[in-house]
This record gives sequence, C-alpha cells and structure tokens, in this order.
Amino acid sequence: MHESPSAAPPFTARRLLYVGTGSLGVMFMPMWVHWLRASYPELAVRTVITRSAAKFVTPTALSVFAGHVSQLDSWTEETETSAAHVEMAEWADAVIVHPATFHFTSRLALGMADTPVLLSLQCTRAPVVLAPALPPGAMASAAWQSHMSALERRANVHVVTPHPGVSITTGKPDAATAAPLPEVLAAAERLLSAHRLRAPADQATADAERSGGKESAP
Repeated sequence: MHESPSAAPPFTARRLLYVGTGSLGVMFMPMWVHWLRASYPELAVRTVITRSAAKFVTPTALSVFAGHVSQLDSWTEETETSAAHVEMAEWADAVIVHPATFHFTSRLALGMADTPVLLSLQCTRAPVVLAPALPPGAMASAAWQSHMSALERRANVHVVTPHPGVSITTGKPDAATAAPLPEVLAAAERLLSAHRLRAPADQATADAERSGGKESAP
C-alpha cells in the first residue's frame, strides 16, 4: 500500500474539516495534511480522527503536521462552554472523510449521530465527501448498496468510488482502497459549485415563504 501526493486541483473552500477513520490507509493522513497546507496556504484545516483510526495514526504525529491539536471523535466528560458538533458543523464549508470505513459510512447513511463528527455531518449543510476503503466483497454486499442509495439522496453528500487495491489480508487484488486526496477534493469542489448555483434559488424560496408566497407590490 502506497499513496503519494499529486497535482493539486482547484479548491475554493476556506475551512476544511478533515476526518480520518479506522482504515489502515489513515496512516497516510499526516502526509496528506502536510500536502494540503503546502498546496493551499490560505486553507484552514481542522483534523479529527475516530477512536479506531488512533490504532493506525497517533494524534501526536497528526498534530505536528496539522499545526494544531488534532481532535478525537468522542464525547468528553469535561465541562464545556460550547457544543463540539455544532461548532464543527457551522465552522466547516467543506468536509472530507478520508479514508471512510464501511462502519462509519453505514452509520452516516443510517442517520446515526452517536459521536460529535457523525452528529455534525447529519446537521451540516456543507459539502461532505467520503472516500471509502473497503475489504474484499464489501462493494457487492446488499448492505453497502442500500447505504449508497440512501446517501445518493442527500444533496450535499458524495461518495467517491474506491480504487482497486490489494488486500493486506489475502494478498489478492480484491480490496477497494480510498481514492487519492486530490480526487476527493475535486469532488468536493464540484459540490461547492453546485451549492453556489442553488443558493440564489434557495434564498428566493425562503423569502417567498416568509412573505406567505406573495410578491411585494412595486
């Protein structure tokens, strides 16, 4: 397994929430964060990893490359003056989950919200792009197909098709690896562009609803 940075595509987001989940490929997350900061100097990046991701990449290593303390996707028992899920949902104008495990993707598709990140992704209007990394047979399973159908109905969510890869377990080319980050960012940019095109129509609808559907007199 090897990932290397490539040419940076146009990316107009200002604040990116970068989530890593518990696939082996998350070990490359520090490298990708370093690439992001070099390729998009004006982009603010916040990183969050799930508990299972912490088995493959340490928060310390990620924090060094990110330039800030990386968050762990778990509820804290300490007293807080703000809600992490609300803050994340409102801060980000784009979200990527790279890599996204079968488990994480399934929970998102089912509407689960049992961690700060999942709850924020259920509520945010920002584009959310997932790059799944899956074991052999996963993409053909009935459960995965059902989850993909559910996510396709969300206007702000896109799932990037995984690339063929070699399974670490079987040694055969029957796994699905997460798409490289530039491909994921390109998908996020397309969602951002579509959102900007929809925004005037959404505002017009909201204005009409507030006025009871009546146009104001000239």
